[in-house]
Amino acid sequence: MNHIINVSDLNLYYGTFQALKNICLDIPEREITALIGPSGCGKSTFLRTLNRMNDLIQGVKITGSIAFRGEDIYGGHTDVTALRKQIGMVFQKPNPFPMSIFDNIAYGPRLHESLSKAALAELVERSLRGAALWDEVKDRLKKSALSLSGGQQQRLCIARALSVSPDVLLMDEPTSALDPASTMKIEDLMGQLKQRYTVIIVTHNMQQAARISDRTAFFLTGDLVETGPTQEIFSLPKDKRTEDYITGRFG
Repeated sequence: MNHIINVSDLNLYYGTFQALKNICLDIPEREITALIGPSGCGKSTFLRTLNRMNDLIQGVKITGSIAFRGEDIYGGHTDVTALRKQIGMVFQKPNPFPMSIFDNIAYGPRLHESLSKAALAELVERSLRGAALWDEVKDRLKKSALSLSGGQQQRLCIARALSVSPDVLLMDEPTSALDPASTMKIEDLMGQLKQRYTVIIVTHNMQQAARISDRTAFFLTGDLVETGPTQEIFSLPKDKRTEDYITGRFG
């Protein structure tokens, strides 16, 4: 099994509060890894360490290492902009830019490379197809992205992340603000995305984790309690705390 990310002895502090404690976790390539656990357990904090989004928060201190394709992203030589191009992120609440559907997708590629009009149009189409949105928006690419429904906006944000050809897609509760029909579309889409990308998703919905992920990691109060193939975690957890959480005794 090829691992694209290797996390060793990761600790994260907000001031004096320790939010993550000695996390060790290997992320396999082209699989979906789900991070589960009760609110405030550290799963979203952990997700944001993987593309250094926590750098934006004052007073954060991180020790340990995260290697992406063998290179420590917290070593002194990381180009954070390049890292976030390779490890894209989709947030809980859809956050399209207040511009046209086309320009939302073209925005990142325009920053990173100069493309001809035809090449850019092709890239926009490919990204929207990759997010299963092309057929719904191909006749209104010049319309504002804010005119789309919530589920469409979230798929637009996924297309925007795909437009710069990442290796990894981080998703922080990407369906929690969506209705069941939109949630199903995004779940179907994730199954397709893992053919080409590594997907790491934070979800509070255990049925979702069981349905879509290949591997699951259970976090509790900053500790990584247990990780393994999703089927094993849900049917034969090794740790009593995992079993208690999965069976709804707390959380």
